[in-house]
Formats: sequence, C-alpha cells, structure tokens
Amino acid sequence: MTKARAYFQLLKFRLSFTVAFSSAIGYLLGARELSWSKALLVMLGGLLVTGSANIINQVFEKDLDKLMRRTEARPLPTGRISPNEAWVFCVLLGLSGLALLAYYFNPLTAALSFLSLVLYGFIYTPLKTVSPICVAVGAIPGGLPPLIGWVAATGYVGEAAWVLFGIQFMWQFPHFWAIAWVADEDYKRAGFKMLPSPGERDLRTAFQIMTYTVLLIPVSLLPLVLGISGRVSAGVALVCGVIFLLMTVQLMRTQDRKAALSIMFASFLYLPIVQIALVLDKV
Repeated sequence: MTKARAYFQLLKFRLSFTVAFSSAIGYLLGARELSWSKALLVMLGGLLVTGSANIINQVFEKDLDKLMRRTEARPLPTGRISPNEAWVFCVLLGLSGLALLAYYFNPLTAALSFLSLVLYGFIYTPLKTVSPICVAVGAIPGGLPPLIGWVAATGYVGEAAWVLFGIQFMWQFPHFWAIAWVADEDYKRAGFKMLPSPGERDLRTAFQIMTYTVLLIPVSLLPLVLGISGRVSAGVALVCGVIFLLMTVQLMRTQDRKAALSIMFASFLYLPIVQIALVLDKV
C-alpha cells in the first residue's frame, strides 16, 4: 500500500485532474450533442497523459526537489520510488492515454496531447533553472487542454479552439507568478527562475501580473463574440476578471506575500468558474 500511495503521488493528482477537467470542458463546448461518457473518456485520457508529463518533471527535478520544503517529501527525493520505476510508470501512463485519445476520438487529439507532454516535460522543465521565459513556454502546454478537448469533439482546430486556448494561456501568467511570489524562497533554493523581474518580488513583477490579468478580460469575452456560449457566461467571466484584476492592483500597492496569496487562491477558482459557466450557458 505504501508503494501504491507513492505511485499515486507521482501523478500530482490535483494538478492532473484540473488539466483533465479543462479538456472535458473543451469537449463539451465543441460537441454538437453532449455526451457525458465521452467527456469522461477525454478526462481519463488527459489525466493519464498529464500524469505522465508530471512524472517526467519530477524525474528531472528529483535532486532539486530535495532542496525545497514543499517538494522534499515527494516519492523520488525520498527514494520510495526509483527513477527507473518512475520512467516505466511514466511510459505506461503516456502510451495508455495517447492510445485512448487516438482510438475513441481522433489521431489529431492524441498528437496534440503528445506535443503538450513534450513541451511540458522536456522543454519547460529544464528551462525553469535557465530563464523566466519558462513561464511563457509552460503556458503553451498549460493552455492546450481545452483546445485538445475541442479537437476531440470536432476533429479540427478552429477559431473557437484557439479562443479556449487563449483564455487558459493568459490565465496562467498571473496564476504561476502568484505561486512563484508566494514560494519565492523555496524556488530560489532550487535555482528556479520563475519571476519576470530578474527573480525579484517587486513592482515590475506585480505590474506584469496585472497586465496579463487585464488582457485576460477581453479574451474571456470572445466566446460570446464567436457564439461558443452566451451572455450569462460572458457576464460571469467579466465579473470574475474584474475581481481578479482588483486583486492584482492590491499587489501593486502592497507588494506583499498576503496579496500574492490572495491572487493565487483566486486563480484556482477563476478558471473552473468561468469554464463551468461556459458549458452551462451552452446547455
């Protein structure tokens, strides 16, 4: 049971579930007829592929994870799982997820999922100790899940898919930078360069968090313009966006950890609220 629990921890289940949930949202928005069973299959495929990508991340960072309080108890740093065992589990999960998506949906869905895995595991992960550009790179695979879900439902990448990608892409900048602000000391111990203002929690970083939150608001209203969803979800997105923005203004004023923590928790709520509103408005 201890070993099984360690393998489960490798998945980073909460993160993987959030990503998989976004792909199911994309599927439900793209499908002509709602099929909850197929939405669950999209989620399962996304969960498997995302879990595989998370394992790649942890294998590469196992020595760095020992340096951070928030990660020092993970299975690889503690030796409960060996790197070889992790790689085997990673490959099994990844192949299973990609096969599921290709078989039940279409090859393009599987190909985009594989691209997301490669970008996250093999490009974003090593960039974290090189340059703050890693956040922009990581925002690409982070923004792909709803687009992948849309492609699973339609078989093609269209304007609507790019809009769903754009919302999640823009959201990730205030989300990740707020996390980096809160966990700055831990990240510095591991040599991670996540904050945009040469590794500092300052006004420049707060301003960039605010800027991307401003950009998120018009992007979040595009589903109404393209007819993906209706006015109610647009209203929800607008209200959530304004509240989110006011929190970033507070961070600019105070530049303290408490304000960044508020943004971090708000970001966890923002995305599912807006995405669920889009689906409910369509239904």
